[in-house]
Amino acid sequence: MEIFTHISDVKNYIHVKKIIGREIGFVPTMGALHEGHLSLIRASKNKELLTTASIFVNPAQFGPNEDFNKYPRPIEEDIELLKSVNCDVLFLPSVEEMYPEKAAVQMTMPLYTQKYEGEHRKGHFEGVMLVVAKLFNIVSPDVAFFGQKDFQQCAVVKQMVKDLSFPVKIEIIPTVREADGLAMSSRNRYLSAEERKKAVGIYQTLVYTKGLVQHEKNVENLIRHAYIYIEKFGFTQIDYIDIVQADTLQTLHIAEKENNPVMLITARCGTTRLLDNMYLYEN
Repeated sequence: MEIFTHISDVKNYIHVKKIIGREIGFVPTMGALHEGHLSLIRASKNKELLTTASIFVNPAQFGPNEDFNKYPRPIEEDIELLKSVNCDVLFLPSVEEMYPEKAAVQMTMPLYTQKYEGEHRKGHFEGVMLVVAKLFNIVSPDVAFFGQKDFQQCAVVKQMVKDLSFPVKIEIIPTVREADGLAMSSRNRYLSAEERKKAVGIYQTLVYTKGLVQHEKNVENLIRHAYIYIEKFGFTQIDYIDIVQADTLQTLHIAEKENNPVMLITARCGTTRLLDNMYLYEN
């Protein structure tokens, strides 16, 4: 695996590979890797792409009450994990390399970011869009891979690529789960043993609602039942539960299959904020 820390070096390397006809697969991450990230690498490798990952803890997407300095950075472990799945290239820049000075550009997408994570993490998606746009310009991927667990982020990136005519295809890979259904996340390492038992309640609420939609289509009723169900697990705070149209993130009133409804849940288990989602009908 080639490792680059400077923008010019990774750009030159990829430029040469493109000249000889290689197509580039790209997996942007913030490190603290787990099986969910590795599934994205495998998806790229399965397409026989020159697979490039980035590890960059992006300060621009941390909100005022989020501690950038406490984000886990097990870099040596992450490198070994990437090698274990035959990742070809790792781009590992410093903050100074990515932001030699404060970015003057500001990116916004109000229709997609005002609610849900955008409401609870002010400035988060502006930072996500900025860093993803920069990384796309640096790595020049043909295909970029994202995990479904961060559903709103996926929708934002897809729309950004469409609006700005980035020559990259976005592939969304299904959420990888623990044996009991808990979505794999770097945040799971913060859960105590007791909290870990409760955390599966998010997944079970999604499954419960997916079953309920077979005979109850009214979204207001579905959400009400979901709140009642998830509260049994003892979550300290539920940030939101909603059912949205998958492509636009607009709230639905009726959860019919043709509307392609997705349930979004974000709740706090102790001090750990967990998010998950599920299509209410099979695609």
